[in-house]
Amino acid sequence: MLQFSLRRVGTVRSLSPRLLAVTSYRLSTAAEPSLRQRSSSRVPNLIGGRFVDSESSEFIDVINPATQEVVSQVPLTTNEEFKAAVSAAKQAFPSWRNTPVTARQRVMFKFQQLIRRDMDKLALNISTEQGKTLKDAHGDVFRGLEVVEHVCGMATLQMGEYVPNVSNGIDTYSLREPLGICAGICPFNFPAMIPLWMFPVAVTCGNTFVLKPSEKDPGASMMLAELAQEAGLPDGVLNIVHGTNDTVNAICDDDDIRAISFVGSNRGGMHVYARGAAKGKRVQSNMGAKNHAVVMPDANINDTLNAIVAAGFGAAGQRCMALSTVIFVGSSKSWEDRLIESAKSIKVTAGTEPDADLGPVISKQAKERICNLIQSGVDNGAKLLLDGRNIVVPGYEQGNFIGPTILSGVTTDMECYKEEIFGPVLLLMEADSLEEAMDVVNKNKYGNGASIFTTSGAAARKFQIDIESGQVGINVPIPVPLPFFSFTGNKASFAGDLNFYGKAGVNFYTQIKTITQQWKHSPSGCGVSLAMPTSQKPQ
Repeated sequence: MLQFSLRRVGTVRSLSPRLLAVTSYRLSTAAEPSLRQRSSSRVPNLIGGRFVDSESSEFIDVINPATQEVVSQVPLTTNEEFKAAVSAAKQAFPSWRNTPVTARQRVMFKFQQLIRRDMDKLALNISTEQGKTLKDAHGDVFRGLEVVEHVCGMATLQMGEYVPNVSNGIDTYSLREPLGICAGICPFNFPAMIPLWMFPVAVTCGNTFVLKPSEKDPGASMMLAELAQEAGLPDGVLNIVHGTNDTVNAICDDDDIRAISFVGSNRGGMHVYARGAAKGKRVQSNMGAKNHAVVMPDANINDTLNAIVAAGFGAAGQRCMALSTVIFVGSSKSWEDRLIESAKSIKVTAGTEPDADLGPVISKQAKERICNLIQSGVDNGAKLLLDGRNIVVPGYEQGNFIGPTILSGVTTDMECYKEEIFGPVLLLMEADSLEEAMDVVNKNKYGNGASIFTTSGAAARKFQIDIESGQVGINVPIPVPLPFFSFTGNKASFAGDLNFYGKAGVNFYTQIKTITQQWKHSPSGCGVSLAMPTSQKPQ
């Protein structure tokens, strides 16, 4: 697991008035016990329906990546607090699982209404803590909201199966029942969307939930939790704990937690998958990616350019479905000047600025890693067409900014190709044919997404059949499915056998119970038979 820098604090430092105005703990409109009445900048736990200050002596600063100002401080939840959260979820489960599915749906109907009401507040918090632009932050919330809307139809999604008279006078039917306590471990890059991939599906299926937000930007999760309470989610159904390695390991090891949802790095994801599975838990783990676009010579130039630039540099490249590598069938030369011109037009500034196109990356450490990978590409022979490493943003000189960066002549043995960069960096490659381009994509260890840009139906059909990535775009750069499908990354991008949201998500959070019943009209008088029961009539 990744290591984190911890800061022991005795007293909370003073926060700037501007930051206090946007911190999530002053945005609530719900009744007590709420976040609104809190005067502390320390992020609380949510245990059994109450926002409770942690007794921990260790806190991590939540830092605005555009300014380096401290927004709030998140605790390393103590072991006792973690156990209390699990205990609250355990106590809430029997009543919640027996709550009619229609009543659980009504909570989600109200929840989605409240998310819409507070969309601007959520987006502002995300932009402040994570750095993405306000437009992108709205999209973050909205893509999660679509999952909430989908689970409002849980009665249909969770429906079982029935076959009458499978044998003489015997009927068989199956039910999808909740597992019990489930848990979610979230990354920093989508502070609203990823939590909304997890707990709304789980709780509407009848489970209770323990959520661990990213320690880098927990505010959106806290706001969403309060909105869920306002919507009528009973105490203990959703609980929130904080921390890093120890909290993650506690989730993996706890005997009462039945399933874990994880989104994050490959190192963290494989750790959670192995440790959780070793304890008999279900685990779904979305991890790293290296997403490719194949551009055919017949591709529509303007549409393809716009798609590449948006998918490559949007959200500062901090998306698991970001387009990081473009393979041009033929030469890339005719595309390069246009790509550079379009990338240079992108406005880089703090995400909270209304005209921002591209905000900062999450931390100074992330910026350093991205810059090192860019340099490694140059050192290994790639040509630096556009260098965004030394950009200076007026008024935000301390921010973690990297401007759009483009490398051409990249080969598969370069570190910048093999590693997920997770920054606003676009790698350009060339191939002599569609088959050669697909071979490059298929040999990459990751399998989240791949796209083709073409006006040829034959080329598109060949691509969708032969490409191995789990999510395929045809003239679509970021082929993330809507919630009535599932997020279906594969290969090294996913560990587990049931994906996030959609039918697979419902299946992940439920287990099948099959009932075989017989009601006889009158005694058969056939006596006792020790033979294997079958559907055949007795001879």
